[in-house]
Amino acid sequence: MQEAIPSRTALRVALRRAAHQIIDSPRVLDDPIAVPILGREYAEDLRRTPRRDDRPFSISLRAHMVVRSRYAEDNLRSAVESGVQQYVLLGAGLDTFAYRNPWPALRVFEVDHPATQQWKRDLLHKNSIAIPQNLAYVSVDFEQQSLAARLSQAGFNTNAPAFFAWLGVVPYLTLSAFQSTVGLIASQPAGSGVVLDYGLPREALPPLEQWAHDSLASRVKKVGEPFQLFFTPQTIAAQFANFSRIEDLGSSQINARYFSGRKDQLKLLGAAARLFAAWR
Repeated sequence: MQEAIPSRTALRVALRRAAHQIIDSPRVLDDPIAVPILGREYAEDLRRTPRRDDRPFSISLRAHMVVRSRYAEDNLRSAVESGVQQYVLLGAGLDTFAYRNPWPALRVFEVDHPATQQWKRDLLHKNSIAIPQNLAYVSVDFEQQSLAARLSQAGFNTNAPAFFAWLGVVPYLTLSAFQSTVGLIASQPAGSGVVLDYGLPREALPPLEQWAHDSLASRVKKVGEPFQLFFTPQTIAAQFANFSRIEDLGSSQINARYFSGRKDQLKLLGAAARLFAAWR
């Protein structure tokens, strides 16, 4: 991401999550803040967000944006029920969980680039969305600053278990930045966990999906946020070898869990996008 410019990909994700609230039924992710946070400033962008039934890959992209948040929040619920009271959103973007958090004892840490974080706070202020007391903002550049130090400064307790959501971030990282963050999560006490999404390498995809991959890669590169990092199920499992339990879901498994029985076309297509959870 370019210095001092808020993330354009974060906006596109937020637009698709908001569109889901308006046009899809039943909702996979019920998010009453998704539309209000965009306000008048992005109302026209929301109106123009792709939603036509004859654009299946666009529908699939929207499905991915909402299901990864739903998967994270499902796993978070399990963590809270097990006693976890710290939730860290790595690359929070315009995620809205903290502003509809049903657990008063759960401390939320939103981690993001300073420019994106300031943009979000401006939107919250403009659209009269209150900032809860159990939320801490943590400004950090993943490639340049110590995440552990910045979290500690914000009041994160390294001696207590925590749950991490790392959504829409991994493909934009270098391998060293990825491994540094995995190391931080691995250092947390037993009971800690993480959810992330990742993409398969281009060469692992069939020809039609390679075309879709190239199209999306071209668009994010143009806004200064190029893809850099991909994994296979085998290579990402190796990165989490020190964790006690992992779950790696492909498109067919995600569709069976979250999109079965629908009368519309909302589902994942192809094999490119995957959801991954790991527990200490």
